[in-house]
Amino acid sequence: MSTQTHVTTHDDAQSLPSTDFAMLLVVVIWGANFSIVKAVLNEMPPLAFTAVRFVIGSVLLLAIVRLREAEVRLPRGSLWRLVWLGVVGNTLYQTCFILGLARTSAANSALLLATMPIMVALFSALLGLERLTRNVVGGIVVAFSGITLVMVSRGVTLSWQTLGGDVLILAAVFCWSVYTLGLRTLGDGFSSLHLTALTMLTGTPGLVLVGWPELLRIDWKDVSLVVWGALAYSSVFALVIAYLLWNNSVRAVGGSRTAVYTCITPIIAALIAWPLLGEQPTLLQAGGAALIIIGVLLARR
Repeated sequence: MSTQTHVTTHDDAQSLPSTDFAMLLVVVIWGANFSIVKAVLNEMPPLAFTAVRFVIGSVLLLAIVRLREAEVRLPRGSLWRLVWLGVVGNTLYQTCFILGLARTSAANSALLLATMPIMVALFSALLGLERLTRNVVGGIVVAFSGITLVMVSRGVTLSWQTLGGDVLILAAVFCWSVYTLGLRTLGDGFSSLHLTALTMLTGTPGLVLVGWPELLRIDWKDVSLVVWGALAYSSVFALVIAYLLWNNSVRAVGGSRTAVYTCITPIIAALIAWPLLGEQPTLLQAGGAALIIIGVLLARR
């Protein structure tokens, strides 16, 4: 999501409690999504699940943009940029995310994804877009120390099953960071919701193509109501409703203040995964979680 400068006015101050409540709802939706998706991956293959989810989500988001903004249009001369951003930010990101989630714990996935602000800040500095401050450097060091603890918490044995999932989640973080920076190359005058819908549209065909072999093997009449419920939740709530609430918060209080809420997502994800999936948190995970959250908050000061 794009970050914008925002000056809090009296009207904004009055809207803060409702915005806080909305973003806490988003955090709960995203935190629960890790466990809900992971719980049904034994019944529906991961790439097929993602393909169906994004077809539903992209159609709904485009319809909402059409209703809210009168028309769906492309930024001038940006077709190919929208294509590559859709591929990197949705096709590659979601492929790495869902395959990583299938191989690691829901708690680990949420913790590693929480490092996105750190990765964006690091790449911004490397590309000369932003300056590395002492707070950012300190945050990066602390957060990556937390990443190391989280990955070690999966076990010292370096097998693909234990470590590979964490590596794929970090690859997803890399893809989303590139996507976030790439959005800056698009013209002004378009809402972040509009750009999100367009890049979701350009990224969905790749997800359908990647998931096509799995989609062909599914006997759709045997798909349980639990799987359909997970698809509905992950599409309607985790994609569409959460994106709408996120964009409303960005407009009301700014991107930076909104992004801070993502630090809470790993905590919610771990608490939900404990009773739902039996993923009991370890001391190493707890220590890694604390370091990652401290690192992100330090870098965003």
